[in-house]
Amino acid sequence: MTILLTNDDGIESPGLVALHEQLKSKHNVWIMAPDGDRSGKSQSITLKDAIRTAPVAEKSFSCSGTPADCVAISMLGAVPDKIDLVISGINLGPNLGTDIIYSGTAAAARQASLNNCPAIAVSLARHRAPYDFLPTASFIAENIEILTGLWNRDHFVNINFPEKLNDDYTVEITHPSRRMYEDRLVKFISPNKDTYYFLSGTGVASSDLKGEDSSAILEGNVSISPIYLHPVNHREDELYKSAEFKRF
Repeated sequence: MTILLTNDDGIESPGLVALHEQLKSKHNVWIMAPDGDRSGKSQSITLKDAIRTAPVAEKSFSCSGTPADCVAISMLGAVPDKIDLVISGINLGPNLGTDIIYSGTAAAARQASLNNCPAIAVSLARHRAPYDFLPTASFIAENIEILTGLWNRDHFVNINFPEKLNDDYTVEITHPSRRMYEDRLVKFISPNKDTYYFLSGTGVASSDLKGEDSSAILEGNVSISPIYLHPVNHREDELYKSAEFKRF
């Protein structure tokens, strides 16, 4: 099949390289990835400026835009072949729970699904080198047909791998956890009196309930979550319908 690889860590990310190495012998693989780190860009797209691409290698291009841009322009013709599957990753660090709201990795997969193309976001729950991407890349390569077959146009597939797989690991079908952020603001005033703010903090905690993606990772298992594109909250709908709004 024809596969588009992208990410939010940039064209030189070792996770992207490892995935390409595992897939290129059996598939027609194209790469369109940001020319630098775009972590946390979420679903942002470029509307007012031109998007620049540059060849890096055969069938491999860097892109000045966001992860969602990479997918959008590829599917609209920047990649000449019809794309059968988009894989975003392997991300350097997890994309768990409500973090996927901010994630550029998840956004690239979401953009593909919005364009009716099967899509997988893949992340490794380790934040610093050395990384061992082989188990993750091998799992994706061996199960690519199954994962593509599970996809439908209403969702994308979000996969997280633990830093180290248990010897007897299982594949858990999960739903996103609730992430709690311990953020703080760092303020700096420059000599010309401009004020700069930096987000900092002590980390992030998860609800870690059974059946959630973060719980699976803590137990050394693989987490696979179908992430719907259009959340529906029927319980809240009914509450809103019962409200008696004032007219004027």
